[in-house]
Order: sequence, then C-alpha cells, then structure tokens
Amino acid sequence: MPIQTTAKELPYLDWTEKELPQSKRTKHVHGLHPYLGKFIPQLPEIFLKMYFEEGSTILDPFVGSGTTLVAANSLKMHAIGIDISAFNCLLTDVKTKKYDLLQLKHELNDAIAKTEGLFTDQLSFFGHCSVPLKTDNEYMNTWYSDRAVKELLGYKFVIMQGNYKYKDVMKIILSRAARSARQAPHYELDWPKEPVKEPYYCYKHKKICYPTDEALKFLRRYTFDTFRRLKEYSKIRTDYKVMVKHGDSRTININRPIDGIFTSPPYCGLIDYHQQHEYAYNLLGLQDLSHKEIGAKEQGQSKKAIEDYKQGIIEVFSNCNRFLNQDGKLIIIVNDKFDIYQDIINKSNFEVVQIVNRQVNRRTGRRSTDFTEDIIICRKA
Repeated sequence: MPIQTTAKELPYLDWTEKELPQSKRTKHVHGLHPYLGKFIPQLPEIFLKMYFEEGSTILDPFVGSGTTLVAANSLKMHAIGIDISAFNCLLTDVKTKKYDLLQLKHELNDAIAKTEGLFTDQLSFFGHCSVPLKTDNEYMNTWYSDRAVKELLGYKFVIMQGNYKYKDVMKIILSRAARSARQAPHYELDWPKEPVKEPYYCYKHKKICYPTDEALKFLRRYTFDTFRRLKEYSKIRTDYKVMVKHGDSRTININRPIDGIFTSPPYCGLIDYHQQHEYAYNLLGLQDLSHKEIGAKEQGQSKKAIEDYKQGIIEVFSNCNRFLNQDGKLIIIVNDKFDIYQDIINKSNFEVVQIVNRQVNRRTGRRSTDFTEDIIICRKA
C-alpha cells in the first residue's frame, strides 16, 4: 500500500498567497505568456531535486507551458517535452532556448521600431512592398478593433519579412499582445464570452472600463518584458539538452531512455487547451490538433467522457513507461476529483509509492476557490 503523506512531512508545500506571491510563481520565463491550468514552478524544483540526480533525463508528456522543462534544465538535467498543442510547444521552445542576448535585444528592438515605422510618414523599410493590414479572418475581425488588427498584422508582416534569427520569440510577443488587445472584458480574459464594443462596468477594476482599441502599446510593453525575462532565466539556464516535440504522447516514439517523468495531466472536461490560445492559432496559422486533446472541456464530464479520459491517460503513461529506466519514477500532479488515478496508474504498469496531498490556498482573483491536489510518486510495476 502507498504511504499517505501530508505536505507537513515534506518541505513546506501549503504556501499562502503572502508566502508565495504571484511574482515568485511567475519568476523569469514562467510569466512569459499567460497560460491557464499550469502548476507552479516550485513543485518540480522541489521534487526533481528530491528524486533525481544531475544529468538525469526528465520527460513531461503534457508539457503545457514548459514548467517542468525550465526547472529540469536549471537543475542540470536533460529535459524532453511533448504536447499535442503547437502553441504549447512554441512557448516551451522559446522559454528554454539558449540566446545570444545582444543579438536578441537588437532584433526585438528592430522589429518593434519597424512596426512603429509602418504607421508613421517618417520611416519606410519596405519600399513599395504592399503591407497586408486587413484580413478575412472572422475571429480577428470579431475580437479586435480595426486599429488593433492593423497593428497586429503589421508586426506579423515585419517579423515574417525580416531576416531574424529569433522569430519564434517575436511570435510569442505577438501572441501575448493579441491576447491583451482583444475587445474582451478585463475580468474575462481567460474565457471571454463575447467582445465588448461599448463602455462597461468592470468587476475586476470596480469602475467603468472601455474596449481595447489598440495593440501597439502591448507589443512595445511585451517586447521589453520578454527580453527581461529571457535575460533573467539565462543566468540560471544550463547547457543540458532540452527537446520539445509536437505530437501525441499516446503514440510518439521518444526513442531514448529516460530517468523520470514529471507531469500534470489535463483536467477532465475543464479546459480546452487549444481554445484558450485561439487568438494565436488564428494569427500565427498554427496546426490545430484540438480533436486529439485528452479531456477537453467540450467533451464534458459524463461517464463516457471520464472513461475516454482514463483510457487516454493510460495510453500516454503506458507509452512513456516503455522508455523509462527500470528504477525510474513517475511523478504526477493531479486533482483526482473522480478518484480514477489509482486505476490509471495500475493499468499503465506503474505502482504508487507515495501520495502527498497539499492545500492550494494561494489563488487570487475571481477564481479564488481553495482546493487540494495530490503529488503521486510511482515506480514501474
């Protein structure tokens, strides 16, 4: 039988908001782009150090925003991440790459300067080249003002036409600006229901707010913030290998031995991981594999949906188990609302060694409900 352990018997994990404020949860690249449903970086930092040595190879088959890979690299471990979402892979790759900071700074400054130049009479970088500042994309024309559409498309044109080494960084800046520039209520940025075109009462700011009308100010702001975060992470980034694979973890061939798996699987019926970054898919033209998501929100939480979810997670862990060294560990962070993970673990040919329960009581904003989550440590059966 597994040892049921409370967080009190381990390093302290039940942080309050005061003890672990947002600035520490989004330190350096962890705050590079908003992402709903990610776990805090302090968890992989603690458990990777507890169970693995320097030089180990760590896999996250649901890489999400890349939290595991960022932590593993900083701890001198090799890291592999897999995700069905092209955006998640792009974001993780940008977070974990090694940069020539001088060149990065030059390119980011050049791209924003050229974009600003598109909207003045003072500068012309593209001669008689026609700059496409309109689109037939329904999503773009629904959620953005005409001005914002032009500014977002202008920046996209600049980065795609430019001879830049770090275009992927600029794509993340563009995506982040697109998120902020939507005509969405400030209190519904995660899942806006419909655009606002008139002044509205904002529950977040407790006052009358106005629809967002531009994107360029966000492009400027996130240009500087992105460079600052990447520069900060470069101080602790190591030369250990990081690999990000876009694909289905149920079937993908990792093709190398791994020492550990640290992951937080998607919740069943709560989040559509493609849809939360719908603006990025529309603007960047990323491959959409949302039909392959496990436990997507639109699938609901019916008995059939839960069984389909279980089978999907079993297939992922079974596939990963093939590449795990005999003495390797699987560590899962999960809120097991439906009490299904013991069965998932058994049918994936793992066995539970220890379960650590922690209270999550440091959330803020409108989604401030406390809840518990389990850290489940497993070994090969």
